[in-house]
Amino acid sequence: MEIRSLLIEVASTYDADHPDKTSIGVHAQDLLRAAGTFLEPLLPGELVAEGYGGSGGPSRTPWIGFFDPAITRDPKVGLYIAYIFAEDLKTVTLTLQQGVTALGDQLGRGRKRLAYLTERARGLYERLPQESVAGWDVRPSFKSAVARALAYEAGSVAARIYEIETMPSEDTLREDLWHLADVLQSAALVEERLNEKRSSGGGHVEFVLKKVVQPQGLERFRPRDASDYISHVPARTLRKTRRHEQLIEAFGSEVQRHGFVPANEGVHPRDLVLWKDGIPWLVEAKTVTLGNPTKAVREAVGQLLEYSYFLHGQADGTQPKLLALFTEEIGVYVEYLEQHGIASIWRTPTGWAGSTSAVAAGLIG
Repeated sequence: MEIRSLLIEVASTYDADHPDKTSIGVHAQDLLRAAGTFLEPLLPGELVAEGYGGSGGPSRTPWIGFFDPAITRDPKVGLYIAYIFAEDLKTVTLTLQQGVTALGDQLGRGRKRLAYLTERARGLYERLPQESVAGWDVRPSFKSAVARALAYEAGSVAARIYEIETMPSEDTLREDLWHLADVLQSAALVEERLNEKRSSGGGHVEFVLKKVVQPQGLERFRPRDASDYISHVPARTLRKTRRHEQLIEAFGSEVQRHGFVPANEGVHPRDLVLWKDGIPWLVEAKTVTLGNPTKAVREAVGQLLEYSYFLHGQADGTQPKLLALFTEEIGVYVEYLEQHGIASIWRTPTGWAGSTSAVAAGLIG
């Protein structure tokens, strides 16, 4: 099921007054519970999705959350993305959200919490790259007097509202979601430095940036061009995730359409080997985390060269062609890899894109 059809189906079938509440067998509740499975193949990076229709009693504003485990997996705290339905089910809002529930213990569930969330949302928004949030300065309205829905309105950092009856195309929805996933990464870095500054009376709260500390590793290195490149030598860690395996599976299906024969059994530690016209392609797949391709590219280059040398050149004298596969685009590293004889391909909201040599080889359309 695609994003568009899922949102429309939930809006048209959800009933907050359903007598069976959130039981299994209630269609809209079942759709929300299965949202993560439906949407997993469509998500960028490490995002995971979960649907929420309430626990115990149905929510007046059901929603589907998208979480980056490197930031938070708990909607009570931290930053995440969500589609939140208005109570009248006529609109659904794609929003970059702050966790609101945990604040209830400190600030209560009334005006104090709303004021805090509103000011903090403003503090985050104003410090994001403005070109990335242009057109996202929308204040959502969930048409509900429920305290949590009001908190979602106040806690929204950036948002876009869709009318159910005039829902945009699937491509537009995916592009918006992927874009907001990039904004989420930027917001997470801003949040690390955002600090509270209370007035002398303890009432008004202002948010200011902490002093910059020396970043560790590659967390904040996102090169814009060759002049941004600096040398880091982090310890290498190899991590296989469900998103990593899903990337390999999806790409294997894609290349078969172009006449390649993929193999991922019996090729360990290689991720994937492709064959066409007797020529092997050695593939290394990497997930890009926190919108930062640097670490993923380094690992891909190291493993491709290592495996090519030891498992092919030294073993049987073959020289496979090399391909680096990513969960999202890698920017200036495309040309860097090309210069080292490595083709590259990455997921996009609507399919696949790749380097000049990948397209020339017929690996993607």
